[in-house]
Amino acid sequence: MAIKEETLSYYRKNAGNFVKGTINADMEFNRKKFLQRLPEQGSILDFGCGSGRDAKVFLDLGYEVEAADGCGELCEMAAEYTGIVVRQMDFMELDVREKYDGIWACASVLHLPYEEIKAVMEKMAEALKENGVFYVSFKYGEFEGWRNGRYFTDMTEDGVRRLVEETQGMSAEEIWVTADVREGRGDERWVNGVGRKNGNEKIND
Repeated sequence: MAIKEETLSYYRKNAGNFVKGTINADMEFNRKKFLQRLPEQGSILDFGCGSGRDAKVFLDLGYEVEAADGCGELCEMAAEYTGIVVRQMDFMELDVREKYDGIWACASVLHLPYEEIKAVMEKMAEALKENGVFYVSFKYGEFEGWRNGRYFTDMTEDGVRRLVEETQGMSAEEIWVTADVREGRGDERWVNGVGRKNGNEKIND
């Protein structure tokens, strides 16, 4: 598909610079909101892991971690950084049932058209154990299309809420907005959401 291939081409060409620009980004605030809902030493899929930044933190904290990304160059860099095998896979290739306690999709599925994001969310729901937890994040807004060589689907709080509500068996627990933590990008905003498979719906904006 042209959207997927062109976006992956961007990351292949810019993998080194992308890793340099993201590997030290401070995601602790968002990670805590995700991890506080997981069992100790639970299993996590870092879904679209990029540099491996968050997978490495999860590993260091004692979680059982798998990591995957669509870009082979990023998989190699993330594997070197984390010390684990990083699987190269398309989001739609996720095909397991009730395997993970948590799925961390940080700034990853945002590169898909909305209808494909919905399909991937269904696959995430299948891959989570009962009461499993997911995290997703998107650039803030209502834009969908090409920007800076990549395809983006932006979201607002209402958009994330709708996305989760349209995913069978999933419920949102908290939705919040943050500034971009990368150097020089603080004027950009992100919307974040955590939710649960078969959980009780509770949304905090």
